[in-house]
Amino acid sequence: MADKTLDDLFLDTLKDIYFAERQVLRLLPKMARAAQAPELKAAFEKHQEETQGHIERLQRVFEILDKPVRGKTCEAIQGIIAEGDEIMDEFKGSPALDAGLISSAQAVEHYEITRYATLKTWATQLGITDAVALLDATLREESATDEALTKLATASVNVKSAVEKRLA
Repeated sequence: MADKTLDDLFLDTLKDIYFAERQVLRLLPKMARAAQAPELKAAFEKHQEETQGHIERLQRVFEILDKPVRGKTCEAIQGIIAEGDEIMDEFKGSPALDAGLISSAQAVEHYEITRYATLKTWATQLGITDAVALLDATLREESATDEALTKLATASVNVKSAVEKRLA
């Protein structure tokens, strides 16, 4: 077996996040339908549009590398999504559902943030400057989504869940 390089690892990780983003794109409408708070539903719908842009940027990175656009099964994102599905099933109709949805969405965001930060660093080290800008744009959007979810959780969703529990 030939020695693997950072270039190989970059491409492998790019395939991983491409697969993950496509899975997330399918998940977001389901989360939007499950959300009880209108502002959470809107946040998921907004991020669905952004995620389509993330996929398009990743496709451009594959083009920059002159590699076929192809994903690689990402077991990590599949596990995170499975946990989210479990929360949607187990907490459907409960006051804690939206808090659980935010928690699940942030698990996805944190995974994506680590992947994009790593890819950006590697692209910089490998001198793939056109890819750096694309990866950075997505990293900033993922980070902004995570911050928006935190604000939504602390400003209303978690508070509402706690209050409804005490009133029950």
